[in-house]
Amino acid sequence: MTSKLKVLVTGASGLIGGITIRGLSHKYEFSALNRRLTEEIPCTQADITDFNAMTPAFHGIDVVLHLSAYTANVNEWESTRDVNIDGTYNVYEASRLNGVNRVVFASTGSTMLGYEHDTPYGDLAEGNYASAPDNWPMIDHTWPVRPDSLYGVSKVFGEALGRHYSDYYGISVINIRLGAVLDTDRPKLRRHYPGYLSQSDCVQMIDLCLSAPASVRYETFDAISNNRWKWRDTSHATEVLGWNPVGSSDDLEIA
Repeated sequence: MTSKLKVLVTGASGLIGGITIRGLSHKYEFSALNRRLTEEIPCTQADITDFNAMTPAFHGIDVVLHLSAYTANVNEWESTRDVNIDGTYNVYEASRLNGVNRVVFASTGSTMLGYEHDTPYGDLAEGNYASAPDNWPMIDHTWPVRPDSLYGVSKVFGEALGRHYSDYYGISVINIRLGAVLDTDRPKLRRHYPGYLSQSDCVQMIDLCLSAPASVRYETFDAISNNRWKWRDTSHATEVLGWNPVGSSDDLEIA
């Protein structure tokens, strides 16, 4: 019998950590690195900004799912730097020192939301669908990054840092530019409709990234459900991983 992959989840007590652990515990041996203790799985209580305190959590780990991030104020620099930049560096360095095979990095659509300054993406974000053309160029992982906030900038850094650790230290790195995953599992704002990502589609994507073949060395995937008004192309994840999103914001009312 094949043993389960040992997966360390940073930020395990958040929404995405919770739905991932509940949805995939039958398949993976999860542990947590978290600022507060979690009861569902074994947990190292430490802050990712404290390298010495957090490093023991990485011993014997196969894959790290790095979800921890500062999101309370997307343009507040000090906390964004401490957690999303310094903390992400700590995660990669602890992974390197402990022989972790893969890091799955929770990036964000905010790395690309600067395109909302352009037509028709701004109209789609604002819900001005009558102003939108019948078709529009879909933005994919090959387009230049265009972050909309310091939070988005910090996630661009995380993606680039992963490239470095993949190229120079042999760690497999997969970035997921997550759409809007919500506790209501439905849009809360009009601007959520293009970028909505259902909880089930999110868990499916994470599962595929955790278990992707070792030949996947560095990739970036956009993760959005099958929304009529989406403008980020998710086909790369389908081609490489076989991702099959089934959710959609089209018939959902604002929560």
